[in-house]
Amino acid sequence: MTPILSFHGAAGCVTGSCARLQTQEATVLVDCGMFQGSKTLKALNYGDFPFDPTRIDAVLLTHAHVDHSGLLPKLMLAGFEGPIYATAATRDLCAVMLADAGGIQEAEVATLNRRNQRRGLAPVEPIYTEADAARVMKQFRKVKLGEPVEVASGISAIYWEAGHILGSASIEVEVGAKDARKRLLFSGDLGSGGGDFVADPQGPTGVDHLILESTYGDRERTVTSGVARRAALAEELKAAHAAGGPLLIPAFALQRSQELLVDLLQLMEDGDAPRGDIFLDSPLAIEASKVFLDRGWNPALQRNPFEPVRPSEHLRFLDKPWDSDGLERLSGWHVILAASGMCDAGRVRKHLKRLLWRKEATVLLCGFQAAGTLGRLLAEGAERVSIQGDEVRVRARVRRLDAYSAHADAAGLTRWALDRAPVAGSILLAHGEPDATAGLRDRLTSAGFDAAAILIPDLDDAFDLGEGPAVPLKSSPARLPPHAASKLDWHNKRVAFQMALNAALGGAESDAAREALLRRLSAVVEGRPDRPQNATSASELDSAQGPPPPVGVF
Repeated sequence: MTPILSFHGAAGCVTGSCARLQTQEATVLVDCGMFQGSKTLKALNYGDFPFDPTRIDAVLLTHAHVDHSGLLPKLMLAGFEGPIYATAATRDLCAVMLADAGGIQEAEVATLNRRNQRRGLAPVEPIYTEADAARVMKQFRKVKLGEPVEVASGISAIYWEAGHILGSASIEVEVGAKDARKRLLFSGDLGSGGGDFVADPQGPTGVDHLILESTYGDRERTVTSGVARRAALAEELKAAHAAGGPLLIPAFALQRSQELLVDLLQLMEDGDAPRGDIFLDSPLAIEASKVFLDRGWNPALQRNPFEPVRPSEHLRFLDKPWDSDGLERLSGWHVILAASGMCDAGRVRKHLKRLLWRKEATVLLCGFQAAGTLGRLLAEGAERVSIQGDEVRVRARVRRLDAYSAHADAAGLTRWALDRAPVAGSILLAHGEPDATAGLRDRLTSAGFDAAAILIPDLDDAFDLGEGPAVPLKSSPARLPPHAASKLDWHNKRVAFQMALNAALGGAESDAAREALLRRLSAVVEGRPDRPQNATSASELDSAQGPPPPVGVF
């Protein structure tokens, strides 16, 4: 049996990373991440795995971000009993990240069940609990960069610096007998280099197959150095201060928050940005910062760059909910960092709800925003959004600064791939939306790679990794249609329709016109003709179509 590689996440999208490698002797997963984005995509977190978890011998974990590690407790609950291989920093970050994810699920499910009880709906269960997250940590096994480790029968791995976040790694995997050994390289998420906070990404050369992330495969960033990054942030701080209100930064709790805090403190200390209070409003980021203080030593710098990330007179850590609620009483200039980075969970939603409608406030997006998330809607210029069921008009300044992205851009990805050459078989582009993977494919082709050997898998696609390029296999039906993961789903469109309906009703010329609109829409919903043949006015529609629709149709 030649090795078979299946993509059960981060294919056609940037979340839910999970690749399954099957050989004659064993089966391993590379990552087991949680899906983020639209509700259709997140619903996959609640369904069954598209494989038997009891048949998985080991998990090779690239890093701690939730879209790569977030379903490990669920995998355990479904019967997986094997080891999880990760660097020491990744293990320590997962200990706080998975516990936080389990606690959030318990709290959100409790709220949802109270609502469901009022509606007469059945209760739901969390994907896993905080206790489940603690249990799965017992399955972690520490690996060191550069040291080979036998992870399953006939499968060995070497972890390489990925330069993405603290502890992140690319994973070289060798499978098969000595006379027919195959070398695969999973890039994981690659950093942009520069050495300010993490080392430059590394990796071996001359692999058989390369599985390459493509988050920013279709774009380049103009700001890359630490000096330029801080200068760009300083300009955003000055403009936000001039606007007269607070600056809200939705920030990922692992790495992004810590990097931003270091630069914010330095800019204010050096007088390059307006001084003000900084609030870290994320229990996960607060706990993660302790790991960064313990594990953040940078050999290239001969110091730990995260040393300044400690509570001080101007840097406040808001751990308790009531501390977070107290920010509502503040006015004027201050800075809030709150999770999540894509604005789709956590405390940031509360702050967005109270600040987005205020023209003096500024929201600074500092990372990739997946399709269907509130962050993506704001980045694309939405004038109205729905947050926790409430419609909010966007009057605040919404700004983007991608200098803090932990992902390599298109040029960086291409350079890294060239440094891994020659690639004897295929390059499989994962972890990117369709435009990004297509853009990176074109760049790699222009750089000299064989276009026919560059493949773009979709969700649940499988490939035979025999001699030469990977061969697509006929697989079982995918859980989503092709490219569905990178589009707005019906939940997004429903919310947009509801806001458009409210606007249309508010702008109608009379109550009769409003009732006519509702009757026509009700007729569509109920499967009746949407308009009598001879009815041409609002009053005629009123008399022709009977009583108004029942409350709650919309």
